[in-house]
Amino acid sequence: MTNRVKLRYLCAISIFLLVMVMLWPFLSMMVFGRMGTRKRKVRVEMDTIAAEQKLNPTALRSAKQQTIYAVTCTYTRITQKADLTRLIQTLMHVPSLHWIVVEDSDKKTSLIKKLLENSGLKYTHLFAKNTAAIFKHIQTLNIALAWIRANVGPNEGVVYFMDDDNSYDIKLFEEMRTTKVVSVWPVGLVGGLLVEGPIECKNGRVLTWRLSWRPDRTIPIDMAGFAINTALLHQHPDVNFIDVQDGESQFLGALGLTRDKAEGKGKDCTEVYVWHTQTQKFTPGSEGEMLKLGPKYNPIIEV
Repeated sequence: MTNRVKLRYLCAISIFLLVMVMLWPFLSMMVFGRMGTRKRKVRVEMDTIAAEQKLNPTALRSAKQQTIYAVTCTYTRITQKADLTRLIQTLMHVPSLHWIVVEDSDKKTSLIKKLLENSGLKYTHLFAKNTAAIFKHIQTLNIALAWIRANVGPNEGVVYFMDDDNSYDIKLFEEMRTTKVVSVWPVGLVGGLLVEGPIECKNGRVLTWRLSWRPDRTIPIDMAGFAINTALLHQHPDVNFIDVQDGESQFLGALGLTRDKAEGKGKDCTEVYVWHTQTQKFTPGSEGEMLKLGPKYNPIIEV
C-alpha cells in the first residue's frame, strides 16, 4: 500500500470519527431515550396490573382460598381407568383442591395408585370394602368422612362427593368454594329428568325444587348436587351415611339441614354444571376371537 493510499484511509477515518463526535448527543438521546420510554411503559403496565389486582382480588389465586375436599368412591370395573382419567383431566384445572379417592376394595390397587401418583393432584388414597346391598357406597363414604374429621378443621374447606363417571364443568368448583353451610345446584340427567333439584333461587335461597321421586325428602337432591362446609362435620361428629335408599337426604337431615338453609348456586339455579352421565357398561364380547390369534395379538396392556 502506497503512502498516498494510507493517507486517504487516515483522512476517511478521521472524518468518520469527527462526524460521530458531532452527532453523538443526538444518537444517545435517540437510543437511551427509547430505552427510557420502554422502561416507563413497563412501569406503567406493572402499576396498572397492580391496581387492577387491588380492585379485583379474585384476579389472583389466593393460597388462602377455601380448599375443596372432593370425595370419589370407586370400584374395579373395565371402564374404571377411563372414567378416572377423564375426571383427573377436569380436576387438574381446579386450584386448591384435595382429592380423596376411596376404593371399594380389601386393599389399595396398583392401578389407582399409579393414576394418583401420575395425576399431579394433591390426594389421599383410602380403601374400604362395601358390604351394604342397598346403598353401595356406605363404607367408602364414611371412611372419607372419618379422614376429613381427623385431618381438616372447622371452616377450613368444603366437602363435595363426586362420582367417577359424572361430567363436571369447572365453574361448579369456583361456585361451591364459598359455601357457608350447605350449597345446592341443579343436576342434569338424573332421576328420570333432564334437570333435577333447585331450579329457582333468589338472593342465594331456593324458591322452587324440581323432582319426581319422593318429593317429601328433607332435601331432594342428588349426591352430585350439594357441598357442605367442614364445620358441619365437626358440629355433628357422629353423623354418617346409613343403609337407606335415600342416603343423601338422610345424611343432610341428620346434619340439621333443611330446605330453607340451602344456598342456591349455579347462577341462581339457572345453569347446570354437573351431569349424571354414567358410563355405559362395557362387555368385551369379541375378546375370545383375539385370544385365538395368539400372544402377538394379545399384549399385556393396562386399559
